[in-house]
Amino acid sequence: MKKLILLFPFLGLLFSCSEPTIDLDGLWRASVPTVIGEVPFHLKFEKAGDGIHVYAVNGKEVLELDELSYRNDSLVISMEVFDAEIIAKQDGDELKGIYSKKLGNLDTRSGAFYAKKGIEQRFDGEPGTANVSGKWATTFYEEEGDSYAAIGLFEQNGAEVNGTFLTTTGDYRFLAGNVIGDSLKMSCFDGTHIFLFKAKIEGDSLKGGRFSSSLLYQETWLAAKDENAELPDAETLTYLKDGYDSIEFAFPNEKGEMVSLKDEKYQGKVVLVQILGSWCPNCMDESKFYVKWLNEHPDAPVEIVGLAFEKKTDPEFAFPKIQKMKERFGMDYEVLLAGLNSGKEAAKALPMLNHVMSFPTTIYVDKQGKVRKIHTGFSGPGTGEYYEKFTEDFDRFMEKLIAEEV
Repeated sequence: MKKLILLFPFLGLLFSCSEPTIDLDGLWRASVPTVIGEVPFHLKFEKAGDGIHVYAVNGKEVLELDELSYRNDSLVISMEVFDAEIIAKQDGDELKGIYSKKLGNLDTRSGAFYAKKGIEQRFDGEPGTANVSGKWATTFYEEEGDSYAAIGLFEQNGAEVNGTFLTTTGDYRFLAGNVIGDSLKMSCFDGTHIFLFKAKIEGDSLKGGRFSSSLLYQETWLAAKDENAELPDAETLTYLKDGYDSIEFAFPNEKGEMVSLKDEKYQGKVVLVQILGSWCPNCMDESKFYVKWLNEHPDAPVEIVGLAFEKKTDPEFAFPKIQKMKERFGMDYEVLLAGLNSGKEAAKALPMLNHVMSFPTTIYVDKQGKVRKIHTGFSGPGTGEYYEKFTEDFDRFMEKLIAEEV
């Protein structure tokens, strides 16, 4: 995604039956504050034979969260891979506590966490009558004065709205919300993102939009309904500098072994070089896609190698997070520690590229070791038809590379 500060908690919570038993089972509407208002989201607790599982619910997506335990009389939801946690005490059908997260610079931000059981509507207020279904040409305006284009993709059922914003560097994953009065309000909590979008609906325009992606950061935005809205081709944004037709690197794996594309393992094969980070949910969406594809093509002469750019380059800090990501998504391929999590650092590590503007970015290398294309960002399953088109294009291009002679 575009910003490394668009971060918050994530994925699958489980505690054993030996822990204190409280009536968590069911749907809870939670909230945390941002600079433009409270961000509501849903958590679902489900009893199972091995304890209780907890899920973040964002419209069509239900994500199992990471680890749940008790600390004295408080419930602790730890999201280790994202350096985040929720600590809360139960008071009847309410949970009250603190949400905290370490940012990319490892400073800690925190805010009040509140949840109440049994509230299904995401945003409070009287439902409105406007319908925002369709495609919206959108412009976001950053605090620093820059702007960037996006496409809003919304699907409305009654007053409930599901959708996302697609940008040149990826998408804002699954958003859920409501049309309340004359306003559109949408949010997301997926373990690392905590997004709040709101705007006034005026016919085929969304005006006075505000967007917050952390406790303190905000942007403004506006949109116009446009079924023909398009973004630049994701395969034209990142490219090799003049004079290069291949890439070279050597970075350590979790064993301290230096790995490069010159290794025998990668010779005569199609190789996808995946620029990613354990902190990046869009990278996880992409990784899930790659793992599924590999499992469906076990005999294909294809290898993937991940280049992870993390919050710290200390292997003792970074590799446990990388390993947890690999285990969670079944990433049975090398993921190397390549540097710090910034586009500038990634560009230094791969100086043959014009830049690295997005995590993730994938470099397609053919059997001859030549770079055939570079795809910036990832349009995940929340983007609907864009995700479907990506999967079709991916399959077609991989078939072509696999069919070529060594």
